[in-house]
Amino acid sequence: MHFSMCLNTIFSMDPEIQSFIKVWFTAILSMIYCYCISVRLRGGATRLFSLLPVIYLFTTLPLHLTSIHIGAATILYLVWLGNFKLLLFSFDQGPLYATPPLSLFHFISIALLPVETKHNSSCKSNAKVYHQPVASAVKVALLAIFTRIYEYMENVHPYILFTLYCCHLYLALEVILAITAVPVRAILGLDLKPQFNEPYLATSLQDFWGRRWNLTVSSILRTAVYQPVHRISTRILGSNWARPSATMATFLVSGLMHEVIYYYLSGAYPTWEVTRFFVLHGICVALEMAVKKALGGRWRLHRLVSGPMTVAFVGVTGVWLFLPQVIRHGLDKKAISEYTILTQFLLWILCLCVISKTLLI
Repeated sequence: MHFSMCLNTIFSMDPEIQSFIKVWFTAILSMIYCYCISVRLRGGATRLFSLLPVIYLFTTLPLHLTSIHIGAATILYLVWLGNFKLLLFSFDQGPLYATPPLSLFHFISIALLPVETKHNSSCKSNAKVYHQPVASAVKVALLAIFTRIYEYMENVHPYILFTLYCCHLYLALEVILAITAVPVRAILGLDLKPQFNEPYLATSLQDFWGRRWNLTVSSILRTAVYQPVHRISTRILGSNWARPSATMATFLVSGLMHEVIYYYLSGAYPTWEVTRFFVLHGICVALEMAVKKALGGRWRLHRLVSGPMTVAFVGVTGVWLFLPQVIRHGLDKKAISEYTILTQFLLWILCLCVISKTLLI
């Protein structure tokens, strides 16, 4: 009974949700191919060549989606994280490469989502995983309140509106990731890595970007960009310049990938404001690390001072360089109007859990 009702619910959903299901079904089939073919090939150019069709597919699949919320998440997971993981796997690196090899379910999950097994020791040492229904409910309620405020956005001061947008970005990503965690835990017994670790408590830019904001992306960038650039810079420029060079390269790549996300969502050519935002923060993080090294821990601002300064700097530079492309192309208004699709997405996740449990029983 519940099984048939869930099937009827899925097939009666918004066409965007149906497109979303097709996109991810295709992505799963692609990863089955990778597991059956590429895993058995030798790491290097041969494996990379076998993965190129999947990398191309991951790059084009999000073009079938128009929604801001589920479209942006798909772009992040496939175009950015998925492709970076496949590139690393080509050369026996990254989360997909393990000894002994991962099981099929774990290989697919780790490739397509920011997940870790419950038995992974690093999962215990990392920040908390998503087992906080009360906190998630509060975040959903805050998003609902923001939506009501947006109905009167013409009467809201621009600075207040920009502050709401910054909070909206953080809360929406948190909620979408928490929703994604439901079927992953229910079906595969896996835990999603935390996407954020209370970024509003950051005491420095290094703390904000390295340990609190978008931890999954930070982990991939550290492996795919920071570490190889650091090794190369050490040989060419010396150890003193290796760290700032690797830091700048990492922020530059992050900026370029955000430009790609904006291009997918808006269809407009980049104006490079977002890249400038990340380059600016890369410079500031490099300077911050240099000052800390020079002082040797002898003097440091109290967290009650450095914390608000860090959050304020991120907010002000975000309004200056990060948000203009969102507002210029009307992505903010489009996202506000999409909560019906987001609600249906949540319903689809619930139905997926019911169907999966029925099949497993």
